Amino acid sequence: MEPMEQKSQRSKPYIALITIIALAAGFFGGQLWTKRNNSIMDAEGFELLQATYNRINDKYLYGAKQEELINGAIVGMVESLGDQYSQFLPDEQGEQYVDSYQSNFYGIGAEIKVVNDRYFISSLVKDMPAEQAGLKPDDEIVTVDQQSVSGLSMNELLSKVRGEKGTRVVIGVKRAGTEQIIEFEIERAEIPVYSVQSERLEGDIGLISISRFVKETDTEFQEALDQLQSEGELKGIILDLRSNPGGLLDETIRIANLLIPKDKKILDVVYKNESRVVSFVSQQKEPFELPIVVLINEYSASASEVLSAALKESAGASVVGVTSYGKGVVQTYEAFREGSVLVLTEAEWKTPSGNGIHEVGVEPTHLVELPEYSKFTMISAGAELKRGSYGDDVKLLEQYLKVLGYTPSEEGLFDEQTEQALKQYERDKGLTADGVYNTEVGAALVEDIRELLARNDTQLKKAQELLNEQ
Repeated sequence: MEPMEQKSQRSKPYIALITIIALAAGFFGGQLWTKRNNSIMDAEGFELLQATYNRINDKYLYGAKQEELINGAIVGMVESLGDQYSQFLPDEQGEQYVDSYQSNFYGIGAEIKVVNDRYFISSLVKDMPAEQAGLKPDDEIVTVDQQSVSGLSMNELLSKVRGEKGTRVVIGVKRAGTEQIIEFEIERAEIPVYSVQSERLEGDIGLISISRFVKETDTEFQEALDQLQSEGELKGIILDLRSNPGGLLDETIRIANLLIPKDKKILDVVYKNESRVVSFVSQQKEPFELPIVVLINEYSASASEVLSAALKESAGASVVGVTSYGKGVVQTYEAFREGSVLVLTEAEWKTPSGNGIHEVGVEPTHLVELPEYSKFTMISAGAELKRGSYGDDVKLLEQYLKVLGYTPSEEGLFDEQTEQALKQYERDKGLTADGVYNTEVGAALVEDIRELLARNDTQLKKAQELLNEQ
């Protein structure tokens, strides 16, 4: 972490918490806030803002809360920038934002996904409260503490599910095949956040996957590397950064320091009007001799782009996959005393060779696409498809079945041929062979497609091939 700057007297109301971070919705790095001398009261149009505030406060029929008016004004001011990465998050939203970069938090241990504005459990953390209570993947969350979650944002939902250690929350879910709400009372506990996974592949190749850069990711990475090396000599390392949205810059730099030769550049951070340029160079202590291949895709962003570009340009690593997302602007965030957070774009970053990647991305050295079925979308949540159904969901179902070796029609119409293909799939999976698609069938299809993709991961195979050639 860069040293904290001394706060001015005018900044006393703020908590001294400014962390440099980077992610797909905001790469966080660079300098801490620089306080400006100009006051909003001197700005042209301020009188209109004051008059509007006074009028609403005095005359609005249903009454207004001053805090909500101020927060709304700040939200509007930041949105007026037209910058998708700058945002103001009031109160609990801000606290949730900061918590998302901790190495642990207090909750129930369930990953949540949103599909068509509905919330489903995507996975469970092993031996954590949600799993122990009996929740299952694909359960739809419909209530929290007997209150509907309809209309809530993901941040709002998470703020209700998470809470202090030892407190309880009641999660109401709908399970496949029933409309009845099943409630689970769950005691919140400390939930660890793991961002690194590793395994030893055939041919003495180490695979290390980083899902995002949070606190302790660098420690997890070192532990994974040490474990792989303790199991025997390695021929090379595959660093999988696919779909990694970014995260904390400090952890990214520390990992770069392990892998990139000493004194080689990692990145430059360039501030407004080039008033300041911060260069990061490798502080490597011991040479890293193993060849490295990096995997990226169109969802690799921010910090993952920093690391992949640095390894490509300063360490001679091969990069396999497709062009990355292209998130190359820099934000800082400041958490205020009441928990609100302001995230603001303040700079851009450039690769060791001086290239900007914003809206461009990092180009792979070896362009390799995944099979077409890797791009399949999800069938609408809760859909029930049977003979006579038609439309996009039926087309998706037919595509799923065809890829898995069955022979449905390919017209978007659920006819007898599609029904027979689905019945055969259901028999093969030990499901009720009624030829009707439901959530249970959908979960089985998705899992089979995932397993098929794992067996036919063309990008991973190319990385292994490159290492085996060395």
